[in-house]
Amino acid sequence: MSTPAEPIETETALARRYRLDLDTDTTGTTPTWAWVPGIQDFAPKVEPTQQASTTYDDEGWTDQTVTELAWSIELTMLHRCHPTTKAFNAAQEKLRLAAEQFGSGARVHVRWYDREGRDEAYEGYALVTWESDGTATDDLDSVKVTLTGKGKRVPITNPLAGTEG
Repeated sequence: MSTPAEPIETETALARRYRLDLDTDTTGTTPTWAWVPGIQDFAPKVEPTQQASTTYDDEGWTDQTVTELAWSIELTMLHRCHPTTKAFNAAQEKLRLAAEQFGSGARVHVRWYDREGRDEAYEGYALVTWESDGTATDDLDSVKVTLTGKGKRVPITNPLAGTEG
């Protein structure tokens, strides 16, 4: 039996490596990506649905089969506004407004990727949940946002590939 080589990957990646963009195009033709600023916590997930597939052949051991995948992103962000006009950031506002809509108005097109250009990069359509988080007198205005995947999450080429984020 051979001994595996010691890994050469000795650095730990930083949690703040993700970036989220929102498609602000209103025509439905070519995406117009806007950076969603102020993100403090970003947790993408893929959750499998597993169904029991145990048979007599498994000799008493349970067997499971993945039958569906669901993706989501949970994030917390600071609610950004313009220093002079006090208008909220347009990308954040589009997320907030989508959370209050029905049907196709509730759906947003997003992409997320590694800020340092690594291969991890996806896009998809999602429904939005928007919840105020920072509400005490000494808090910053922060918001919890959940993006619940609507259909397939698609791997894309990282827009920052070949650059240093």
